[in-house]
Amino acid sequence: MELKKEEAPLLDDYIFKRTFTKEGTKELLKDFLEAILNEEIMDLTVINSEIPKDLLDEKASVLDIRAKFNNEKIVDIEMQVRDTHNIKERSTIYMSKNISTQVKKSQDYDKLTKSIVIFIMNFNLYKRNSYHQVAHMKFEKTKENEYVNMGYIQEEEIANNNLEMHFIELPKFVKKNPGVESKLEQWLWLICGKEEKVKMAEARNEEVKKAADLVEELLSDPEVQELYDARLMARFNYATSMEWERKHGEEEGKKENSKRIARELKKMNMPEEEICRITELTKEELNEL
Repeated sequence: MELKKEEAPLLDDYIFKRTFTKEGTKELLKDFLEAILNEEIMDLTVINSEIPKDLLDEKASVLDIRAKFNNEKIVDIEMQVRDTHNIKERSTIYMSKNISTQVKKSQDYDKLTKSIVIFIMNFNLYKRNSYHQVAHMKFEKTKENEYVNMGYIQEEEIANNNLEMHFIELPKFVKKNPGVESKLEQWLWLICGKEEKVKMAEARNEEVKKAADLVEELLSDPEVQELYDARLMARFNYATSMEWERKHGEEEGKKENSKRIARELKKMNMPEEEICRITELTKEELNEL
């Protein structure tokens, strides 16, 4: 199988983090977050701008971006190109980490500020008809046998305003194929790398244009390009390995099932030739049972 470079470099978490945490690029991240959160950001500080050393270990590396903004709100952003089947669990861990690091023993609980987790995914995760899922801790619908008439015309829905999760599913966004009217649409087209839409987004949003130029600048650096290519290869090798293990596991399972059937047929004194025809086992494999 031929390895193909990703058409959209920002889908790579290394390029994504380098773009939004590079010194002097705070306005890019600010504009991007405002587009997702629909909130004006007055101040912004990146907490973890460092790049980990295990970059070529596709399984181990987690290149998230953690930042504080507007009265110490904490946001954690991660680009995820491959479905690792643990996004829901990881989002919970990220949220817990954001909360636990805020309040020290000497502080009061009222010092706690909002924790936000954002996952940008190149796959679909939820059976919902939206590419941008926003989740809060909500109350369940009031049960009839537990209803108490307190006179509330409108019941509260949000149990805790300090917890917020965003899941952006890029395949759904591309399927919808919107224009570039909103800032979120402009940024998502840049991430998806659709050339025609990217040019339109760049014309409408100066920060998107700066980000696109920065990505191009990063990839013009031979060391960055080499590392980017190596990470693509590492991701390719990991995906290939997982696919081989899956297929191998299926074949082993099929073989074990054939052996189980063969044992039952032997108990019924069925001729070996007929057992081999039904189970697709060889005579040697049949005799080993």
